[in-house]
Amino acid sequence: KKAPFVMQTLADVLGMPIRIVRSEQTCALGAAMFAAVAAGVYPTVEEAMRYMGSDIEIEYRPDTERKKIYEILYRKYLQLAEIAK
Repeated sequence: KKAPFVMQTLADVLGMPIRIVRSEQTCALGAAMFAAVAAGVYPTVEEAMRYMGSDIEIEYRPDTERKKIYEILYRKYLQLAEIAK
């Protein structure tokens, strides 16, 4: 499964929730959804997701205070990149 620290950090940096599905085979499940749409079983990927999707096991919600810190650090990183040019 996914490392909780990494998933929480990703949610904080992106400022959006990260949902982890219960399925152990998410890549295969996604491929099967697209194949079902291509075969005409479902009209859209969203429809295939509705019927074939796996339950959400856990959701990581962003911490707004950490998000602010990451934004500050990213601006500093961009400034350093400009200096290095």
